[in-house]
This record gives sequence, structure tokens and C-alpha cells, in this order.
Amino acid sequence: MPTPRRRAPECRTQPEEAPIPGPLRPLDAPYEADVAAALAHYPQRDGYILTLFRTVAQSLRFLKKGAPNLLDAESPLSVRLREIVILRVTARNGCEYEWGVHARVFAKAAGLDEAALAATVHGGPDAPSWSPEEAVLIRLVDELCDRGGATAETMADAAKLWEPAQQLEIFALAGAYHTVSFVANSAALPPEDFAKRFPAA
Repeated sequence: MPTPRRRAPECRTQPEEAPIPGPLRPLDAPYEADVAAALAHYPQRDGYILTLFRTVAQSLRFLKKGAPNLLDAESPLSVRLREIVILRVTARNGCEYEWGVHARVFAKAAGLDEAALAATVHGGPDAPSWSPEEAVLIRLVDELCDRGGATAETMADAAKLWEPAQQLEIFALAGAYHTVSFVANSAALPPEDFAKRFPAA
């Protein structure tokens, strides 16, 4: 009579810990090792990690993948055009937190004076601060914010000014800084101490 086979013991894995609901807020040090390693790649001011970055750090996935670094030297856009996109998107979203950081940190390198900074918040494409190229950029960004895409007329004007890689960079910046605005506004992040505030109308 054949010997009955013994059943192999079941391989039981430990159940994963369920995510813990909670408020969206900045993490405080000390950080988990993988979070600290990811944050080390983000810009700091004298060792200080911005509140936004510490808020994004609530999700290691977001920290690694969801906040693309489009501020590198390989950008196909000039610093001035890049910053106009970022400032206009954050202003249109009422995100004083991120607008104020970029207005303080990058305005000089971008050649944006106080009038130009104010125009990113309150001015239109016809503001005196903008060149004809920049006026098209403001119009393009406004259409992206208002309607989720640009009109055929604006895209035709964009095609006369920028190669496809530059146009895609504008879209990527606009999308990334919509996400940044959503995070900063929804988490009600207070302005950084060093940041500028929205100019008066």
C-alpha cells in the first residue's frame, strides 16, 4: 500500500501593515533611512529642508518619482522662461508658498525685477515687462491653466518660437507646478521665512 504523501507546510507571510490615515503635514527629523537618502538629493538652504519637500516625504514613492526635478542645467529653456512658467502657474493657482520661494531664490538669475514679478501675479500677456516671446508664453500658460490645453492659434505661435522639446518642457513645468501647488495649498503650508509674498494688486 503506497505511503500517503505528506502535505508541505503552508508558507505564511506576515501581513503587511495597513496604511495609517492621517493629516498631510511635513515630516520632522529624524527621518527613516530611505527617506533621508531621498531628501539628500533635494536642494537645501544651509541644511534646512523646505517644508514642501518634507511634506512630499510622507510618500517615498512621491519623493522619488512624483516631484520631477526640472530645474537642472540641461533644461532646453532659459532660466528666465522657466521661471516665468513656474511663477505664472503658481500664481494662477494661488500658491503663495511656492511662488514666494521661486521669486526669492531665482528672480535675480532669471532677470526678473519687481515689476516683472508683480506681472506674473496681476499682469496679462500685454504687461510692459514681457517681450513678444514672453507674451506668447504667458498666454500659453494661462490657456493651460484655464482650459487644460492651448488653442491652435497659440500653438502655432509657440511653434514659431520654440522647438518641440522646449514646448514639451513648458508643458512638463506647468504640470509639475500644478502638482506642487495642489500639495502646498491643500496642506496649508505657511510661507517660508525667507520667501517673498504676493505683491499687492
